[in-house]
Amino acid sequence: MRIVVARDYEELSKKAANILASQITLKPDSVLGLATGATPVGTYMELLRIYNEGDISFSEAVTFNLDEYYGLDKENNQSYYYFMMEHLFKHVNIKHKNIHIPDGRAKDIQEECIHYESKIAKAGGIDLQLLGIGRNGHIGFNEPDVKFEAETHLVTLDEDTIEANSRFFISPEEVPKQAISMGIKTIMHSKKILLLASGEEKAEIIYNMIYGKITPELPASVLQLHPDVIVLLDEEAASMLNKNRTS
Repeated sequence: MRIVVARDYEELSKKAANILASQITLKPDSVLGLATGATPVGTYMELLRIYNEGDISFSEAVTFNLDEYYGLDKENNQSYYYFMMEHLFKHVNIKHKNIHIPDGRAKDIQEECIHYESKIAKAGGIDLQLLGIGRNGHIGFNEPDVKFEAETHLVTLDEDTIEANSRFFISPEEVPKQAISMGIKTIMHSKKILLLASGEEKAEIIYNMIYGKITPELPASVLQLHPDVIVLLDEEAASMLNKNRTS
């Protein structure tokens, strides 16, 4: 696990975008695992800047998103499909057939999960997976549990996650209580992983993720077992890491 500390959120976003752009440059038909939420917004803005300068092309790229709220239409402005279209996809030359996001309105959720896994396998697996981390240590929507869920599945969201995501909705009551998420096994099969964290509120969970025991009670801790992970932090999110060096 390689830890990279940026000065602030702006520098973090630039570094993350450069890593993604390098992946696309080196392998134009890369399969990218993408994340949503507040943290990667700056990364997508920087990636668009690089794209608009003519330095990268998405014409051969394939993408799979980590998750989607269960019950939301694509057109809902809180769906992750809408998020990805607004922040990235509609601004670049990616082929629509190469964009994959779980269907939050699928009639048969089990079949949707199986189908999503099969599409990832057919694409050859994920070359580079972008991750954020929740305040409770979730990656994707893999919440703290007594076991790791292996593959794409329907998740009941923790109250902490609902509370954290309520800032994007008019009220906490409007936040969906379930989501479809890639599982831990699917994430861990990615060839490379880039995890982003920003802000002091993430400092403790980052410390525990890196130096704590590997447990499904802190899902991100499993990344300790992956052979190629970059943890990209701003100084606030990294503020507790010095504790380990001095203790």
